[in-house]
Amino acid sequence: MTVEADQVRVERRLAAGKVNCPDCRGALRPWGWARSRGVHGIDSVLRPRRARCSGCLVTHVLLPVVCLLRRAYSVAVIGAALAAKARGAGHRSIAVLVGAPASTVRGWLRRFAGRAEQVRVLLLGLAIGTGVDVAPPGPAGSGIADAVAAVGVLFAAAVQRFAGSGLLGAVTGWQVASAVSHGRLLSPGWAPVTLGSVRNTSCP
Repeated sequence: MTVEADQVRVERRLAAGKVNCPDCRGALRPWGWARSRGVHGIDSVLRPRRARCSGCLVTHVLLPVVCLLRRAYSVAVIGAALAAKARGAGHRSIAVLVGAPASTVRGWLRRFAGRAEQVRVLLLGLAIGTGVDVAPPGPAGSGIADAVAAVGVLFAAAVQRFAGSGLLGAVTGWQVASAVSHGRLLSPGWAPVTLGSVRNTSCP
């Protein structure tokens, strides 16, 4: 499950029992740490917190919204690649831009392109669900470009809806996309067809 990037805030919420289990809604408690790993685009070594539900006793790794599941590059790097593709760049020039192998970038683009329409519909639905009056963007020229535009719409809606509440924190559009996808933006099986299948227990 995804949590905000601020580790101090995560620890504070865990200690107070304010992080809910995505399975049973029980309170999660600190339960050690997952293995450390390096992620391109993040300055420090990432060591995600592990938590255990006080109700169902299931453990969860709390993935910061700066990352995507099983990706060695941050969501900022991957998002920059997708945004460059939306502007019409090719995978080789994007690879140079973001500092990743061309084959890796090609894989990101293919995976995202294969579900771009689902992602667009889902993100726009979530944007409308915030209760903020949003104007869906017009056609942007490609499936990826349309989905990237939807990321921007959702981000704008989330900022308008939650900025004054103290719940959102300082986030980017791609971190919001990471949060609503549980870090699975490029994972097999995502995006779900129905909004009801999307669950997340925290703001980014």
